[in-house]
Amino acid sequence: MALTPPLKQLHDELRALHFALRDETRDKYGRINPFYEDLFDWKERGAHWTGAQNNITIYNSTSVVGDVVIGDNTWVGPFCSLDGTGGIAIGRYCSLSLGCQVQTHDTVKFALSGGKLPYEYSKVSIGDYCFLGVHSVVLRGVTIGSQCVVGAGAVVTHSIPDRTIVAGVPARPIGRVDLKSNGEIELVYDESRH
Repeated sequence: MALTPPLKQLHDELRALHFALRDETRDKYGRINPFYEDLFDWKERGAHWTGAQNNITIYNSTSVVGDVVIGDNTWVGPFCSLDGTGGIAIGRYCSLSLGCQVQTHDTVKFALSGGKLPYEYSKVSIGDYCFLGVHSVVLRGVTIGSQCVVGAGAVVTHSIPDRTIVAGVPARPIGRVDLKSNGEIELVYDESRH
């Protein structure tokens, strides 16, 4: 089916916009994004969610649902899912890498009981200055302390104390974050890891 003249014009204008935004993004950031990521500013999306200009980045491909509180200067990367149906609190200066999933509910008992038992909900808290690696998953009821590192692909099923490095499925402590008096940070891994 051929496009009508008005639709053909709109299609041509949309393609022109796509090419212009793609070039701008490549020149400015050295990357090519999905078209919809180029359409709107990620910090504007963060300001819209929080209702304030607090330097919060939320990519357009990220899903945010329910009661999600995000601290100042936090970066939520592309293709993340923040399920705040049970409540999520994310601290300041955190980085949630590509594909991070934070889940505050599950349907395990609902499914196993044939719908007789309800969904279960538990809040997730992530402290200040945390880094969550690519495709990491945080399950309901977990508290992650401040200045923690969650390794790529980790599945966090239990709470983590401050300045802990975790990795694996399920995530286990593999080291600590050492804060030096001169302001430097060292990631110190357990001997058993080498």
